[in-house]
Amino acid sequence: MARAGMERWRDRLALVTGASGGIGAAVVRALVQQGLKVVGCARTVSSIEELAAECKSAGYPGTLIPYRCDLSNEEDILSMFSAIRCQHSGVDICINNAGLARPDTLLSGSTSGWNEMFNMDPCWRHPIALPGLQVNVLALSICTREAYQSMKERKVDDGHIININSMSGHRVLPQSVIHFYSATKYAVTALTEGLRQELREAQTHIRATCLKPEDVAEAVIYVLSAPPHVQIGDIQMRPTEQVT
Repeated sequence: MARAGMERWRDRLALVTGASGGIGAAVVRALVQQGLKVVGCARTVSSIEELAAECKSAGYPGTLIPYRCDLSNEEDILSMFSAIRCQHSGVDICINNAGLARPDTLLSGSTSGWNEMFNMDPCWRHPIALPGLQVNVLALSICTREAYQSMKERKVDDGHIININSMSGHRVLPQSVIHFYSATKYAVTALTEGLRQELREAQTHIRATCLKPEDVAEAVIYVLSAPPHVQIGDIQMRPTEQVT
């Protein structure tokens, strides 16, 4: 059923990273149900192709377009945006969902593990394509930049950039194996606020929102259906039984 406020997004294009499962797949399904054209990307697309077939057979009004993209590789990201520009005009909604974690503590974690999370080689001299910061922060920033440029080129003034973050980007839990990971997620929190400020300085009505899992697909629809004059900057979600 179409949600009130979502009519203006019908047939427009949303990019969802990390769409092969979990939160990304749930967000993709919800958007296709609302009649959007969705490019779902991940390193492997077999599960996205299955989801596309499922959405089509269910008769959803939108369309899911699977796209293979390694978000640890900037050339892959730029190639994806180029393909979207050529085949579908451009991006109206960018949902940065992809993320990676490695369990390393601060007191006993391995330097190689930290380097991997920060996308550095063992000699700390230059970045290479490894998980962690590359996906959690740099890929998010690259996708945000390219999505904004796509909107600006086409004079799209009502676009939306949504970062699926983590509660680890807002608090430091007493779990040593996620402390280093939290640092990358705090970066996402800072980037989203910085993006909001820059969009305001650019005098655009493009909005930026930071969301936290676990159940975010409904929240994405809620954010997108808000009136254009309403800026929802942050939503924090916790299960009802969680006390911290």
